Amino acid sequence: MAIKTLIMGAAGRDFHNFNTFFRGNKDYEVVAFTATQIPDIEGRLYPKELAGDLYPKGIPIHAEEELVDLIKKHGVQQVVFAYSDVPHEYVMHKASIVTAAGADFRLMGTKYTQVKSTKPVVSVCAVRTGSGKSQTTRRVSLILREMGYKVAAIRHPMPYGNLVAQEVQRYDSYDDLDEYDCTIEEREEYEPHIDNGVIVYAGVDYEKIVRAAEKEVDIVLWDGGNNDFPFYVPDYQIVVADPHRPGHETKYYPGETNVRMADVFVINKVDTANPDAVIAVRESLRQLNPKAIQIEAASPLFVDDPAAIQGKRVLVVEDGPTLTHGEMAYGAGFVAARR
Repeated sequence: MAIKTLIMGAAGRDFHNFNTFFRGNKDYEVVAFTATQIPDIEGRLYPKELAGDLYPKGIPIHAEEELVDLIKKHGVQQVVFAYSDVPHEYVMHKASIVTAAGADFRLMGTKYTQVKSTKPVVSVCAVRTGSGKSQTTRRVSLILREMGYKVAAIRHPMPYGNLVAQEVQRYDSYDDLDEYDCTIEEREEYEPHIDNGVIVYAGVDYEKIVRAAEKEVDIVLWDGGNNDFPFYVPDYQIVVADPHRPGHETKYYPGETNVRMADVFVINKVDTANPDAVIAVRESLRQLNPKAIQIEAASPLFVDDPAAIQGKRVLVVEDGPTLTHGEMAYGAGFVAARR
């Protein structure tokens, strides 16, 4: 009998874990996804076109608030937790809810979820959302291109629209952003890469995505999301840490996973952080992963027209994830306005 499984997610890691391990796997029956963090995902279907032959009707996506009822309704035997940037204690509270309802609780690791590319993969991940992955990724892409390599950035998923249409997305111009009806969140991630002449891939099916990218580049650059670990087997893993949140490198899932796998740490924002916090993060990372190289980096702020805001009352529109599940009190916009 197939093990009845429910996957808890946020329209990203959950779909990837399904695609890489559960789709086509007759030992398991995925009866539902649940969704949190992302608006307007619940009430939809993971479509049959992506779910495979075992799921001719697709797979329903419910609000996470329905978790216990779904476990009981479907006789769920296993619940897979598959989203990121949450405290370790939060994960265990979810585990307690699941096990009290009668199901097993599972966290999936790299063995069954990472896809192996035929090209070298450099990954940029983080301890927490808002640490500075995007700017680090752009710097790494510049260095690689200056070395003569053709690079594609593959971005952690943000599939908020038609999942079938978004299965494999390729961006190399602003016209592509319009064609895929990208959200503001997607645009702010993709536009800087496009401006730098870097092709961007994203979507839903990350094995198909990397196979497409491999046809036209020398190196794949994984541009991570939240504090999730890479969807691909990395040949070199860069992990960004944030001294504005010292101690978080040991307290958040799956950021600590990234810390323990890192080849190099970039301790970012040292120009604006408390020096004692920088030292604390440095020592914490060394204890968790003494073999990894440590690099300290500034994160300078640039304003297009400083005179336009000097002496004015300013409305700051910050990066959403940095302040919501990233739990920062403020971001770069606030710092720029104060300066």
